[in-house]
Amino acid sequence: MTIHPTALVSPEAELADDVVVGPFAVLDGPVKLAAGVTVGGHVWLAGDTSLGEGTAVGWGSVIGADPQDLGFDPVLRSGVRIGARNTIREYVTIHRGSQAGAHTTLGEGNYLMTGVHLGHDSQVGDGNVLANNVLFGGHVHLGSRAFLGGGAAFHQFLHIGDLAMVQGNAVVSQDVPPYCVAHGKNQLAGLNTVGLRRAGLDAAARTELKRAYALLFCSGLSLGRALEEANGMEWSLAARRLLEAVANPSRKGVMARG
Repeated sequence: MTIHPTALVSPEAELADDVVVGPFAVLDGPVKLAAGVTVGGHVWLAGDTSLGEGTAVGWGSVIGADPQDLGFDPVLRSGVRIGARNTIREYVTIHRGSQAGAHTTLGEGNYLMTGVHLGHDSQVGDGNVLANNVLFGGHVHLGSRAFLGGGAAFHQFLHIGDLAMVQGNAVVSQDVPPYCVAHGKNQLAGLNTVGLRRAGLDAAARTELKRAYALLFCSGLSLGRALEEANGMEWSLAARRLLEAVANPSRKGVMARG
């Protein structure tokens, strides 16, 4: 274990034997750091926060701070759960859950670039890339293997599906369906075809996704009517996931084709 002499580590903290804690870092409360975790200088880890094996936290990041919620009671016990092998770069902020026992979660193998903000109660899957200054409001749900461009901002309570791609500086206040590309203000641009190939979806699966996307967003039918049409058809697993995401949106609804 390597702890810089200027770091402040709470006696409640639990650190694996090979953890590295940088200068002026603060581990405030019952923070848990698994094997191979690296904490950069001037990082603040607060309260019921746990970091999984091999996760690295960059300079100046704040994880576990109170939510930015005017109705939040700081006495409530909540926390942050971060999985293994995440890269969290400089000045990232991840706030704790807003309800008693609630957690903001980050899965495994994610890459959060400088200035990313995950609002309270957000739930993030695995293998995502969030470019500089991506902003999540509270209760955002992100699937896995998505790419979110720099400066994109996401309103609270919405969903972003697996293998989605969002243009930098996009303004998003409705769901981004899985496998889709979003841009501008709540506009779909089509399927993330390059991402689908890289993820190993074969030609047949990609063709089925194109058929489902065309029915949902290009047929001129309402989403409800398009889903009724889809119920009478056979679909691949990936296409069914797209249809299910549209059929069961968040309270924000699903964005339309631009």
